Amino acid sequence: MATPKAIILKEHGTNCELESKYAFEKAGGKADIIHMEDLIRNKSKLFDYQILMFPGGFSYGDDIGSGMAWANRIRNNLRDELQRFTEDDHLVLGVCNGFQVMANLGLLPALNSHQNQQVALTYNDSARYIDTWIDLKVDSYTPWLKDISRLSLPIAHVEGKFYADNKTLMRLNEKGMIALRYFEGEIFDYHNGKEPSNPNGSLENIAGITDETGRILGMMPHPERAIEFTQLPHWRSLGRKYKELDIKSPNIGPSLKIFQNGVDYFE
Repeated sequence: MATPKAIILKEHGTNCELESKYAFEKAGGKADIIHMEDLIRNKSKLFDYQILMFPGGFSYGDDIGSGMAWANRIRNNLRDELQRFTEDDHLVLGVCNGFQVMANLGLLPALNSHQNQQVALTYNDSARYIDTWIDLKVDSYTPWLKDISRLSLPIAHVEGKFYADNKTLMRLNEKGMIALRYFEGEIFDYHNGKEPSNPNGSLENIAGITDETGRILGMMPHPERAIEFTQLPHWRSLGRKYKELDIKSPNIGPSLKIFQNGVDYFE
C-alpha cells in the first residue's frame, strides 16, 4: 500500500500545523498542510487522504468561544464531506483547539448524531491560561493509542475543562469512549505534587474522548509537542538516571507512538 497521507487543516489563528506535519512524517507517513479556503474550493481533495487532523491554536482568535467560528465555517461549507469522510474507514485527530472544534461540531462524541453538540470544553477552573506538562493514562481502546498505557504531554489552553451532563458522562463511560484521563504520574512526581494532576478541573479527569468507533480522537494535551526526548521538561534528570542505570537514553518522545499508530493503521 502507498504511504498513508494525513491532511492537516490550517485556519486563521491555528499555530501547530508544522509540528503536526513533522510528527506524522517522523512516524513514517506523509502530511500536507491545507488551508481551509483551499479545501472549500476543492472539497473532493479531502478524499485523497486517510487521516484528517484539526490542529491546535486559536482559530479566529477564539473571539466567540474556543473553536466556535472554525466549527461554524466547517458546518456551513464541509458538513457533508466531513460526514462521508468519518463514515468511511478513516482516522481523525483533533488536538486542543481542534478538539474544541470537533466538540462544537458534534463530531465528538457523536452519540446517535453527528450534528449536535453534546460536550463542551469550557473555561479552566482557574480562569487562566495554563501552560504546563501533565500525566495521562489511557482509559479505553482507540487505534490512536494502541499499546500505550501512560504518557506525559504538555497542555496550553484557557478553555480546556471537559464538561458534559450526567447522562452523557454515563454513556461515555458505558461505551468506553473516554480515551484519556489526567492522573498523578511521572510529571506529578517531578513537580513534587506541587501542581495539580488535573490542571483545568475537567469532570472525571477527562483529557480526551473518542467516538463509538474509536477512530475519531479528540484530546486537549499536545502530542505534537512531545515528539523528541529533549522536549520533556525533565529530560536532563531522566538522562542522568538512565546513565546511572547504564541504559541508553531514548531519542524519541513519549507521543511519537500516537502518530505511528495512526500511520500503521493503514499499513
